[in-house]
Amino acid sequence: MNAGWERRKEIELLETDESSKIENLMAEQLFNNATNSNRSLPAAVIFDMDGVLIDSNPFHLRKWTEFFREHHIPVREEELPKVVLGPPNESIFRRFFGDNLTRAQMQELGEELEAKFRRAIGPQASPLPGVRRLIEECHANGVTLALATSAISKNVECVLSALELRPYFATIVTVEAISHPKPDPEVYLKTAAKLEVEPADCGVFEDSFVGVEAAKRAGMKCVVIASTFPVEVLRRETRADLVAPSFEEVSLLTLRQLFEGE
Repeated sequence: MNAGWERRKEIELLETDESSKIENLMAEQLFNNATNSNRSLPAAVIFDMDGVLIDSNPFHLRKWTEFFREHHIPVREEELPKVVLGPPNESIFRRFFGDNLTRAQMQELGEELEAKFRRAIGPQASPLPGVRRLIEECHANGVTLALATSAISKNVECVLSALELRPYFATIVTVEAISHPKPDPEVYLKTAAKLEVEPADCGVFEDSFVGVEAAKRAGMKCVVIASTFPVEVLRRETRADLVAPSFEEVSLLTLRQLFEGE
């Protein structure tokens, strides 16, 4: 009887040992799967702001309309987007006020103009559909997020505060920190340097021709969202790795597939 009992205990020990081996193998497989999956994710995802986090063009048009009216500058409404959407403020000031403006005068005009933007957008700011979900998905999966924009710092803080997105971004690079605007890659290269990641390991979300070109010159993957320009035009005239109609068609899986395709 003692021999039988000992034999049963021996079998139980063997079964326990085998079960532990299986559990260890399964845990190891899960770890390897997670590791391999993370390897195909970008080290960082960098967002532009205007036209990416938020459709700010209506508010920019509104600020310029008020500005021109108050300064008695005639601009036809149908021509306004071509005149003011794209060029830096200083170029527009010189066009309408002349080349003799001093640096101090341009700064004064710029603050007057952008204060109008912040007053208009603050109470009405809402993110583009799908962008908050993507940001939360990236954050939950350990992907570092950053913002790289041609906007001034005051506007950025106003928008991020209104959208309640500021805590998600590890770093922010604005126009004050750069010497060369997009399509120069400076803003994206500086952002990668601040994050201490390689540019090739970064994914960028843009909406404009110059933004896509800046990201590609920086050596980064770029997804362009068709919030400002039509999908067909972006596919034909940019070097974007992916053109998406909106953020609702983009997920973390989309980014993983871009980096797996290397």
